[in-house]
Amino acid sequence: MADLSELFLADSAVVLPSGGPLYLQLKRWIEDAIHSGSINPGDALPSERDLALKVDVSRVTVRKAVLQLVRDGVLVQRHGSGTFVAPRTQRVEQSLSQLTSFTEDMARRGMEVRAHWLDRGLYMPSPDEMLILGLPSSGQVARIARLRLTGDTPLAIERASLSSEILPDPLSIRDSLYRHLDKSGNRPVRAIQRIRAANLGEDDARLLEVPEGSAGLNIERTSYLASGRAIEFTRSIYRGDTYDFVAELRLGDPSMSGGPRP
Repeated sequence: MADLSELFLADSAVVLPSGGPLYLQLKRWIEDAIHSGSINPGDALPSERDLALKVDVSRVTVRKAVLQLVRDGVLVQRHGSGTFVAPRTQRVEQSLSQLTSFTEDMARRGMEVRAHWLDRGLYMPSPDEMLILGLPSSGQVARIARLRLTGDTPLAIERASLSSEILPDPLSIRDSLYRHLDKSGNRPVRAIQRIRAANLGEDDARLLEVPEGSAGLNIERTSYLASGRAIEFTRSIYRGDTYDFVAELRLGDPSMSGGPRP
């Protein structure tokens, strides 16, 4: 197939979708070409000048369309190299009805997973950690922070906190935290998880290799032992373009909802 430069610089005229500002028309045209397979991940975008001449719009219009596509993760800009169609990322589905580790979840899908360690150590607990994990102010908390990847694609940043009684040596974690806890009989059996949408800040966007301000998912999870003791407090940030969380919903008993009965 022709690359993006050939598609724009061919003799045939570019017909933009109608409706809306010119920069949005150009943005939609590029998106349609990518989705149809006319242009492919890794293709280079022509210069602003060449695009403006071909489409018969101003360079300001081209710049606005390109910047919007970069923010949306459709295009990527590489300093000194130019602008390219972003590589396709494989979306991952995770069930919200099962308590599994990231490593176990990816293994079930036959996906290779690895971790880049950001932090492993013992610290004085924060007020949130003392409250959620029931730690004394004089105690210590074990913290582990990892960038989770499948292949070369970063998916999530995980920052977990546990009592030092449960995890006295954070450096002993090799791959799966839950597998490690299972060996000591401290694997959690249930969890409460809260998910909210967020725009990624500069540091997290850099680790996840997406533009600053990209859509992400902030997830806070508190996990419990069978005894009811809170054992793990995890804050994770997932890339919004790679992860789908799926929940199965069942019709409840109307008599238990407090609402009117038919």
